[in-house]
Amino acid sequence: MLLGGLRYLLPVIKAAHKQGYYVITADYLPNNIAHQYADEYCNVSIVDKEAVLKEAERLQIDGIMSFACDPGVIAASYVQNKLGLPSFGPFESVEILQNKDRFRSFLQKNGFNVPLAKGFDSIDAAMEEKYWYPWPVIVKPTDAAGSKGVTRVDKVEDLGPALEYAMAHSISGHIIVEEFIEKQGCSSDTDSMSIDGKLVFTSYCAQRFDLNATNPYTPAAYSWPSTFTKEQEDYLTSEIQRLITLLGLKTVVYNIETRIGTNGKPYIMELTPRGGGNRLCEMLHYATGVDMITAITRAIVGDPIEPIEQKPYNGHWAEIILHADKSGVFDHLEISNDLPAEIVEQDLWVKKGDIVESFEGANNAIGTLVLRFETAEELEHAITHQSDWLRVIVI
Repeated sequence: MLLGGLRYLLPVIKAAHKQGYYVITADYLPNNIAHQYADEYCNVSIVDKEAVLKEAERLQIDGIMSFACDPGVIAASYVQNKLGLPSFGPFESVEILQNKDRFRSFLQKNGFNVPLAKGFDSIDAAMEEKYWYPWPVIVKPTDAAGSKGVTRVDKVEDLGPALEYAMAHSISGHIIVEEFIEKQGCSSDTDSMSIDGKLVFTSYCAQRFDLNATNPYTPAAYSWPSTFTKEQEDYLTSEIQRLITLLGLKTVVYNIETRIGTNGKPYIMELTPRGGGNRLCEMLHYATGVDMITAITRAIVGDPIEPIEQKPYNGHWAEIILHADKSGVFDHLEISNDLPAEIVEQDLWVKKGDIVESFEGANNAIGTLVLRFETAEELEHAITHQSDWLRVIVI
């Protein structure tokens, strides 16, 4: 059973079918694209863990996960543990990872580098404690994904609207206010994998943003390798392994966000037991040949998997998250022949005449470009000067 129904599930369904598995997709939106490719669709709210458990028992499933779908991770772990299926690890550990407030507290308790932060269950409570906020701060829901509901706040006068925005996107009605960690270079948001609690593949990328987007905190591109030094990556890998061990996690594909602060400290910002959205596992398969999707698909039903090992990047890779600068009607995509890269894949999800929205969250993406460059310099110039070679025409 795969929780969710967005297009990021399609490679997982394909991998499962290649193994001969029967795939059931589940959410409360029957028109989501992934359901067209599954063998069966189950209409259930994936944030209702008891309802998902009831359906899993009825369907007699052999495994369950929520891949590239953050809202379903809690329910997937709950069902795994309740039914004795192959699991990510203890349900209590997954609950910690899926709640930004509890995760920050856990990191602090165990001596990790962590920003100052506090969670709240009301806007009034958050406003009452503004005296301690280390401006600037980031305000966000504790349980939302895709950068929805996230705002940077530089002064107290702007706090109220940011709290309201975050609360509107929270599933549970909880928000967090935390110190904004100014970063060196680019932050990283990419996927990694552990097998039986041992980190066997770790990746770091350069996460890029469109500062002119409606939400400038929604990732607009990724590139590999990262802007981190080897020493910084080694430190983070060691700390990620320590975190996995402390939480008793097992065989898992993780989406991990990290950054290096201007204070020189490396931070684990988020670690969640699911593949990331934006096709990150697919990108790593292109760049390294490591197939985490097939591995986790087999592991989650208890089948043996081929060894996963660390491999270098075959060139310099970038993924562009195609998006519109404004809401309107999509007309066409323009890519200049001057782009000094191999276009490995162009995946456009809209057609001429479709209504598109401005880029407020990951759900507003309209496609992806997979690019391979020969040099880091060519990649850096192209990705920081996208308007020179890429245009999304909206009328």
